[in-house]
Amino acid sequence: MPITQISRAFADLSIGQVHYASCGSVAAPVVLLLHQTPRSWLEYHEVLPLLGVRFRTIAMDTPGFGDSAPLHAPASIEGWAAVAVELLDALSIAQAHVVGHHTGGVIALHLAAAHAPRVASLVLSSTPFTNEAFRRARRERPPIDAVEPSEDGSHLAALWQRRQSFYPAGRPDLLEAFVRDALKVKGDVEGGHRAVASYRMEDHSGRVTQPTLLIRAVDDPFAAPHLPELRAQLPQAQVAEIAGGMVPLPDQMPEAFAQAVLGFLDGLDGPG
Repeated sequence: MPITQISRAFADLSIGQVHYASCGSVAAPVVLLLHQTPRSWLEYHEVLPLLGVRFRTIAMDTPGFGDSAPLHAPASIEGWAAVAVELLDALSIAQAHVVGHHTGGVIALHLAAAHAPRVASLVLSSTPFTNEAFRRARRERPPIDAVEPSEDGSHLAALWQRRQSFYPAGRPDLLEAFVRDALKVKGDVEGGHRAVASYRMEDHSGRVTQPTLLIRAVDDPFAAPHLPELRAQLPQAQVAEIAGGMVPLPDQMPEAFAQAVLGFLDGLDGPG
């Protein structure tokens, strides 16, 4: 019988304790899930059991987010990827299919480029192409999630409102999940966005040779426009478009998200 109950645990790594959730048989091929900023493993709460029917599925809290300790150095894509490799080592996992959404997709691409033997395949969901034009635009844009604390708590409403237009109507649960995770960030809530904005993806994307799927959430204004750029960098990539998908795609449309991932993995040669 498939094991679809979610288990949670901590791994003692070089930065301290890193939290992760897992689902599925330990004997199955591994899928590693990486979340967006400033979310946590909870972004994949509904996805975990859907993938766990066939895979050992692991969703880690990126260092500094959720219940994971932060990096000792400033937040960076390279540092987060190194910790993800440490987690795989701690769990005796030689190789994983790596799935990332938004920030998680940038981390996943770096894993595939810099730690290629550890990545069997790559799924980049709503992932930006962080070239010089992207970095320049981010430098000129105001903070995304930073709000000034207020005595009356109005900053919580401001945090909600910053994201509201990018989330589906009638789903306050998704915004509540975002606010809860944003409040748990250790240190600067904008640190994750800055790490993405400073990452030189053009220096690494050419080293990605693994089978790759690009998931495009059609109604995600931040990431959807980057698909042609990413596809040009990753000519081996397949594309799956999810109509109605917005910024919180994995917890907005978990069935469609999981179906896209499973359909891609089904088409790969070899185990899994």
